[in-house]
Amino acid sequence: MKVNTAMVKQRVLATLTKTLESSQNTSPQMDFIVLALRGKKIGFEKVLKMIDEMVATLQKDQADDEKKKQYCATQFDQAEDKGKALESKLDATQKSIENVKESVAMTNEELSSLQSGIKAMDKSVAQAAEQRKGETAAYQELITSNAAAKELLGFAKNRLYKFYHPKLYLPPPKQEMAKVDQIAANYGAPSLLQVQSQKGSEDQTLPPPPETMGQYKAQSDDGAGVIQMIDLLISDLDKETAAAEASEKEAQKDYEAAMGNAKDKRMLDSKTLDKKKSAIANLDDQLEKSDEGKDARSKELSANKEYVQSLHAECDWLLRYFSLRAGARASEIDALGKAKAILNGAAFSF
Repeated sequence: MKVNTAMVKQRVLATLTKTLESSQNTSPQMDFIVLALRGKKIGFEKVLKMIDEMVATLQKDQADDEKKKQYCATQFDQAEDKGKALESKLDATQKSIENVKESVAMTNEELSSLQSGIKAMDKSVAQAAEQRKGETAAYQELITSNAAAKELLGFAKNRLYKFYHPKLYLPPPKQEMAKVDQIAANYGAPSLLQVQSQKGSEDQTLPPPPETMGQYKAQSDDGAGVIQMIDLLISDLDKETAAAEASEKEAQKDYEAAMGNAKDKRMLDSKTLDKKKSAIANLDDQLEKSDEGKDARSKELSANKEYVQSLHAECDWLLRYFSLRAGARASEIDALGKAKAILNGAAFSF
């Protein structure tokens, strides 16, 4: 059976026109093929070539769209993952900055407390030293006073021995006499030389004993009470001196122990103070680096958001109309295949 050219063209035009009318997104090349079929100068070979070229173009366009769709999907996923990672790092950096600031504030408080403690301890040490100095001076004064009083009482006791117990009397050297007189003068007592002179005068002016009482003689018992009283005073002075010495030794021991503890504590606090200062310096450096890292991540996050916006501008239209465009191309390729089959069949019949 033979089919004439006009009928073949009509069948091909009907197939292509149906596709053009049903599709909202046809390629301009389809219109050119329709125009070529309606013309009288272009043969089937030329139309077949145009169909093959258009099919190849449609297939390439579809492949490009699929590639671009895959690219857009991949870029959106990567940008989203990167944005989440940057936001996570930015949050972590912000928390780190807050923690470092809290550490700096806490360390500054500890530093201030240490400085105040060292200052207060230095003040306490100075006060304790002043107190110890005063206690030592009072102790020395007491020891000196007791020694002088004891020496004076000893001299008085010796003078009483001269009167009541001559065998126990010890004549002092002249230098010692002068020293004792000076001590007596310091206490407002009369000079012992004067006392001796007065007693010598009294010894010379003693009245003779009355005849009815026998011969007059010194009563040693009369001075025993006074000597015992002097011994008691000397014993009290010795006890007071011994107690003062013990108290002074104990106070000095406690003072030295306190000063040693204060010295150790101050050395320890000073070392801790240096460590705190070093820690603050390190925290300040860490805070500065964290701030720099935060700025860098903020800029990177902003750049990533801008890139996502550019992806939307580049990909949104394609992703929105991808299915429509793919369907239109498939319809066009199908129609072109049918048209090509009709043309090839006609050519074979001819």
